[in-house]
Amino acid sequence: MGYYDQDYQRSSSRRGSRKGYFFSGLIGAIIGALIISFALPYLRSEESDVAGTNNDDQPKLKQNVSLNVNTAVTEAVEKAGDAVVGITNIQESGFWDNSSGEAGTGSGVVYKKAGDKAYIVTNHHVVENANKLEVSLADGTKIPAKLQGSDIWTDLAVVSVDAKQVKTVADFGDSEALKAGEPVLAIGNPLGLQFSGSVTQGVISGLERTIEIDVDQDGTVDWNSEVLQTDAAINPGNSGGALVNLAGQVIGINSMKIAQNAVEGIGLSIPINTAIPVIEDLERYGEVRRPYMGVELRSVEEISQYHQQNTLKLPNDVTSGVAIVQVEQGTPADKAGIKEFDVIVEMDGEKIKDVAALRKHLFNKKKIGESMKITLYRQGKKQEVTMTLSSNDTF
Repeated sequence: MGYYDQDYQRSSSRRGSRKGYFFSGLIGAIIGALIISFALPYLRSEESDVAGTNNDDQPKLKQNVSLNVNTAVTEAVEKAGDAVVGITNIQESGFWDNSSGEAGTGSGVVYKKAGDKAYIVTNHHVVENANKLEVSLADGTKIPAKLQGSDIWTDLAVVSVDAKQVKTVADFGDSEALKAGEPVLAIGNPLGLQFSGSVTQGVISGLERTIEIDVDQDGTVDWNSEVLQTDAAINPGNSGGALVNLAGQVIGINSMKIAQNAVEGIGLSIPINTAIPVIEDLERYGEVRRPYMGVELRSVEEISQYHQQNTLKLPNDVTSGVAIVQVEQGTPADKAGIKEFDVIVEMDGEKIKDVAALRKHLFNKKKIGESMKITLYRQGKKQEVTMTLSSNDTF
């Protein structure tokens, strides 16, 4: 009985131990499953950060991803770049030599295709005195060009080429909508065709800048040119190229750079809104049709004090204006009764300081066929005359 009881007790304790092992194992399994379920996301995340392994447990190489570098700048260049061309000015060396050579290169902008012609705007000084003109397209193709017309006052010119090989035409923007600090791009051929299609970036540094121009290089200001100022690099050969906004629209025709040792980052461009009517006249008429007076002029400031008082007989308080040197017969000035030694001081109530100011008023504010009131001094006496302007420009 006692033995049985001992065996029973031992059997019971074994069964109890087995039950304990079972429950302990079950609890351990549950805890292990829970740990794995919690740890699995972290293990997967870690695997994604480290190069995985293939079936052979060999490390995989990471694949390089190409970057998308398209920006507003690259898109603007892609849109307008191929419309900017090179222009070569070819001049004959001499009669006996009978040879031709490149007098210089510049840039131009294709702005129109009509029929079998494509039209290109550039600077007057790029095509000046050329015997022949040659245009280099963006793909390097060279084709002969014909001068349609040129204007020394605005430094603009239009040439035409066969349209067959011209694929890209520029869009004109609105230069009056520009703001100081707005990003712009200059596209052209600095230093010649070797650097064709060069792109520089900057901002609009200033609007409506006035630059004095000495057209005939005689030391006297002949014209006041209103231009855009930019710090985008403009160098020789960029002349006639495009100043472009980030929409890829041409908002200026690059014209010049202030070249002084102490000056850096001042480039000048003709506003496209100013250029458009000039371009249209050059394309249609071969010249810019401007109001015409028919006089030879000289600024009073250039005349000695002696002749101001004794020849022109000006009052002491009149120290500026425009003196009439000569009047052509049958011209608007002649019909209005203007005479030699008259001194113009006002036009339509606007003070006229010098010849440049007179031309600015006449060219920018008056139209052919309009009348103009002129205030002048004759023999020291102030008087007014009215002139009807004609269309023949002989300035």
